[in-house]
Amino acid sequence: MPEARTWQLVAGSAVLGLALAAGAVTAAGPWDSGQRKAERATAALADARGGAHHAGPPPAAPHRPAPAPSAAGVLRALGAPDSAAAAGRTGSTRTGDDLAPALVPLLGDPGLGTLRTASVVDAATGKQLYGEGATTPMTPASTVKIATTSAALSALGPDHRIATTTVAAPDGRTVTLVGGGDPTLDRTRLKALADATARALKTHAGTAPVHLTYDTSLYKGPVLHPIGPNENIAPVTALMTDEGRTGGHGTGPAPRTADPAGDTATAFAGLLRKAGVRVDGAPAPGRAATGPKAVQLARTDSAPLADLVERTLTSSDNDLAEALARQTALARRQPASFAGAGKAVHDELARLGLPLAGARFADGSGLDRTDRVSAALLTALLTRAADPARPALRPVLTGLPVGGFTGTLAGRFDTGPAADGAGLVRAKTGTLTGVNTLAGTVVTPDGRLLAFAFLAGRTDSPHAAQAALDRLSAALAQTTVATR
Repeated sequence: MPEARTWQLVAGSAVLGLALAAGAVTAAGPWDSGQRKAERATAALADARGGAHHAGPPPAAPHRPAPAPSAAGVLRALGAPDSAAAAGRTGSTRTGDDLAPALVPLLGDPGLGTLRTASVVDAATGKQLYGEGATTPMTPASTVKIATTSAALSALGPDHRIATTTVAAPDGRTVTLVGGGDPTLDRTRLKALADATARALKTHAGTAPVHLTYDTSLYKGPVLHPIGPNENIAPVTALMTDEGRTGGHGTGPAPRTADPAGDTATAFAGLLRKAGVRVDGAPAPGRAATGPKAVQLARTDSAPLADLVERTLTSSDNDLAEALARQTALARRQPASFAGAGKAVHDELARLGLPLAGARFADGSGLDRTDRVSAALLTALLTRAADPARPALRPVLTGLPVGGFTGTLAGRFDTGPAADGAGLVRAKTGTLTGVNTLAGTVVTPDGRLLAFAFLAGRTDSPHAAQAALDRLSAALAQTTVATR
């Protein structure tokens, strides 16, 4: 019922908050309170960034915080059963070495196809609690975005922003719109950039007419993703507006323009004219002027990288994932191409000491079937993000969709055994034809945070596979894991 689900989300958030306060993990949920079932769709669309707040630094924490109260005490205060009662209700208290009886039958579900691997790890200790082919590289689909976003945060930091600028040639007669790789540039910010450029031009070159060019040279290599023109991703270019979308919602599949950079430059020229600038002819591709006499007229910046990471994961944003992979390449002095980004992501994760045997990053979004990661790598990434010593990686956790409530999990965890995971499971989904994956975190009845990854290949039905994956993660939400 809605009331039970609301309690689950509140209880899960409370447990995560306590874990953060105690310093065990840094995984707070994006919701401050529960959402009723009828409110889910509206809540999921209200803020595409996820839910972590980036308005300013949090208050300084005490040097030695007092121990947090037990999770059981908080649950009792909420009017819910304590963890011991919950364990008695489910009858599933197990040691870390004894998760197999709970998971093996669920992993045997025929909906998971003929290839399936699994890894479950205690996020606070890094100890593997269960593994089935955990080190076997598999096609991850969109769960590869966990790797992409982790690498970007590690290389650039959560405060990094992506700039789009305008540059004037020394004579002031040529203005170049320079793409910095921000696919979230929208009409509002483009207009603000045009207005600021117009003001700067009046100071720099008076009212003389200008010629507009646009520079996409930051990116190298093919513009089209290997899957070709597709409603799931626009041509990958350093300059675009609204991810090249020409219709539909701001997330998910939508018709895309074949020339995002040219369309953006054309729109910018119109905005310059409205701001009082005389623009000669149509905009054309070109390189921005360089040297000491070139003048940067104006710039607009994306949201902080932490926000972009959350949006990437919550909505499974393919365009943004490819942009973040290329930002990682630029930070590590690699070509901003599919190949260069893949190498940069691999190298950055190697710097974090992650298990990369057999890993391959052919793209940043997971649309490429030649991507390969293991379940062990995904749980290791999630464990790194939960490490209090690595706060820069925290948006990887806060951006994960909440089961039954947000993002790509808003319509799942609705019925049957899977409903036990609503509000307690946070996970990145992955879907390609014949491939279904789920990787994230789950809060157990005793307040422990587990990282999990379940990868399935050669599946026949995405619906059957997704339901089986949801039941697996929900089972963890009902399992109290004892230590020896």
